[in-house]
Amino acid sequence: MSDKIKKYFAKKKADVKFKTAGPGRKLNADSSNSSQKNQNASSNYKAKPRSEPSAEARLAAEAALARLGNQRERSANFNTSLAAIQAQVKRELEMEKQAQNSQRRASSESALPKTTAFETSTHLAAKGVYFRCPMVSDEVLPKDEWKPKIREFLYEQLADERGLTSCLIIHSLNTREKCTACCELLKKYLENILAHPDEEKYHKIRMNNKLFLERVKPVEGALDFLLAAGFLEQLCETPEGQENYLVFQNSPEAISNLDILLDALQNAEPLALDLDRGLQVLLPSQANKYTELPPAFYSISPEELKREQQLRTESIEKAQMLRTKAMRDKDELRELRKYKYALIRIRFPDGIFLQGTFSVYEKVSQIFDFVRGSLHNEKAGFTLLTPSSTVLDQESNEQTLLDSRLVPATILLFSYTDSASTNVYLKPELMLLVQEL
Repeated sequence: MSDKIKKYFAKKKADVKFKTAGPGRKLNADSSNSSQKNQNASSNYKAKPRSEPSAEARLAAEAALARLGNQRERSANFNTSLAAIQAQVKRELEMEKQAQNSQRRASSESALPKTTAFETSTHLAAKGVYFRCPMVSDEVLPKDEWKPKIREFLYEQLADERGLTSCLIIHSLNTREKCTACCELLKKYLENILAHPDEEKYHKIRMNNKLFLERVKPVEGALDFLLAAGFLEQLCETPEGQENYLVFQNSPEAISNLDILLDALQNAEPLALDLDRGLQVLLPSQANKYTELPPAFYSISPEELKREQQLRTESIEKAQMLRTKAMRDKDELRELRKYKYALIRIRFPDGIFLQGTFSVYEKVSQIFDFVRGSLHNEKAGFTLLTPSSTVLDQESNEQTLLDSRLVPATILLFSYTDSASTNVYLKPELMLLVQEL
């Protein structure tokens, strides 16, 4: 097919060349005669004198020359090399890809639930849930910021008191399941040595042992505990070759030290975080404005909570007539268990609110302690009344906030039991916390 196309264009070129070759002549004609005729014809031809171009023609010619100059300049500046063209195409493709990614991100972000608006709401009753750890420092921080600080503090103490500090590390920096399994195995190691101090088989722990690899090695502080108990890491000969062992360095002093470490391991507790009350004193207008709870109060996300509440409300409404009171109470308690913390506000007769944060598993008596510690007269008797007009008495003091249905947020009404008490309620230093809107 390509040969046919080439022959076709060759024939076309020959035809064009033949037509532009000039006047024809016979093959047997004298070439001198024909050339003489051509010379005579050219000598007889007289060129007509050209007239001077008009002003309009001159302007048109100048414009045409200017356009031709611009085209040549643009073509000279344009780089037609293959590399330049490929680079230009690559840039344009990248710009197109960036535009598509931006559009895709915008569409995906619009599809996501808007949690940031909730978290940054100006109507939050509390900024979050905060804790104290008096043994480490006087700071008040969220729980997730305390773990690295506790780890840093404990490892700083490790050089001074390796045995007792390693017990605290095991209990404080590991999950409860890991800690329990590890402590059981460490306890067995030490008890075997105490029961059989002269038997060497209890003095060695093979570090490639399955139980050791699963329960001891991954647990923070466990290896430090064994080293503090008198074990040393050594390379020992076995029928299979050399293996790493922890070998107990037997001595009367080391044996007596095992009793102390065993007792410390069994009785150690994790470094406790104390819930900060986040005490606030509010005016009535502030109490009415700041009503939303922060996400830290929920054991699940606020979006999941709202969705579950909506589904459960619909199902309860359908079956309300067929359910007993006990069943409804059980469902209500299940709903309340979705909260980890409770916001308690105490309203005083003068309209001032005292606000504090509590765990849902704290007892009602701790609310009384919180209020009593804030009163101008701490010895004065008082009562707290729930929104359902129930007086919190001695019996309810032993109940948790969850059992007393004071979750997730409740306003309690304060009143003195002694009519002779003054109308001054909170301590003066606490009244200074009131901020005008």
